[in-house]
Amino acid sequence: MWYLQNIWRVKDLRKKILFVIFWLIVFRIAAHIPVPFADMSALAQVFAQNQMLWVFSALTWWSMESFSIVMMWLAPYINASIIMQLMAVVIPSLERMKNEEWEEWQKKINSYTRWLTLPLAILQSYWMIALMNMSAWTNIVNLQDMSQFIPVVISIAAWTIFLVWLWELMTEKWIWNWISMIIFAWIISAMPPIAWKIFWMASLDSSKILPFAIFLWITFLMLILVVIFSEAQRNISVTYAAAWWTATKWSLPIRINQAWMIPIIFAIAMITFPTVIASFMQKSANETVVTVANWILANLSWSNPNWIYVALYFLLIFWFTYFYVSVTFKPEKVAENIQKKWGFITWLRPWSQTSEYIENVSTNLNFWGWWFLAIVAIVPLIFTKYTDLTQSDLLITWSWLIIVVWVVLELIRQINARLVMNDYEKIK
Repeated sequence: MWYLQNIWRVKDLRKKILFVIFWLIVFRIAAHIPVPFADMSALAQVFAQNQMLWVFSALTWWSMESFSIVMMWLAPYINASIIMQLMAVVIPSLERMKNEEWEEWQKKINSYTRWLTLPLAILQSYWMIALMNMSAWTNIVNLQDMSQFIPVVISIAAWTIFLVWLWELMTEKWIWNWISMIIFAWIISAMPPIAWKIFWMASLDSSKILPFAIFLWITFLMLILVVIFSEAQRNISVTYAAAWWTATKWSLPIRINQAWMIPIIFAIAMITFPTVIASFMQKSANETVVTVANWILANLSWSNPNWIYVALYFLLIFWFTYFYVSVTFKPEKVAENIQKKWGFITWLRPWSQTSEYIENVSTNLNFWGWWFLAIVAIVPLIFTKYTDLTQSDLLITWSWLIIVVWVVLELIRQINARLVMNDYEKIK
């Protein structure tokens, strides 16, 4: 209580927290505003036939279930960011600018990403509506009618751009990662009704009581493990020469879980996307297409995962873990920055050996980070295979613990830093 009172007394901190709460409420309201001309009865029929859509809708705070104006969320912006990051590797001029003029490169990439978000939002919203129309008994939105198509697509694209602006505004206002804040708020708000649903189902089916109690106990232990791995890091001692007669030592921290939960998100998207497409392919008149669709739904089912699903999920997490870290962490760039500041790692040459050593440390830590992510993602699947619990019973899985722990720890760090700064300003 004393800690919360201290936070509330700091005017700047209080304004920022209220600012975040206000925009979270705005987003929550927007998630329940349907796009114009939507046939909600046809939408309900689509969701009744396809369980995977409930998962995607939950990830966007149930905005797809209400066919909301924010149903695309920040997906077009995230896709645009990935495309621009890959283009920066392919185009020599951008790669050269990235190495020589980092700030200018970052501004240009951000500008290009914003412009690319708009056409991607239009294309992705059209594609999503078209897919959902294919599985409905009637069109949810008639894309052939321009008087319906244009307002729907423009409203979805406009709200996507609004969310991009809001995300950048939140980041600028110190409340760092808007995406994580939304997911965190969704998890916290979803936990009570989901927990009540699970307890209610357990009361109706006594066979679920024991496995659910065991899973809760294991989840508590996993929460401790997530906290440990979220904070665990290897500190590499770096010496900086302040003058020829003095030197200072600093630590270069490299986390075990360098990829955070990005590999799990990408792996889920990659492994569930074929099942969404296959559910629409089942209505095809071509027998071969229907056969392929049935095989995909039988072997890549989220609600009843088999060993093919588990193995593919495991490999995707492995690949995305190493791919993401290879794109975001550049040992040669770190070694170059150390050398520019007259620093060195003891017994290593400043350039090639330093870069190689940092890369080896990162790779070794990344191996354990990958196993940690694999355990978090896959053990609940295996648990459901040998108990009476289903995936729908465990909608808030261990993967979300990583987000909750990370957001809470980061929020505490930022608030503590601001409180210390406030105390320092009082002394001055």
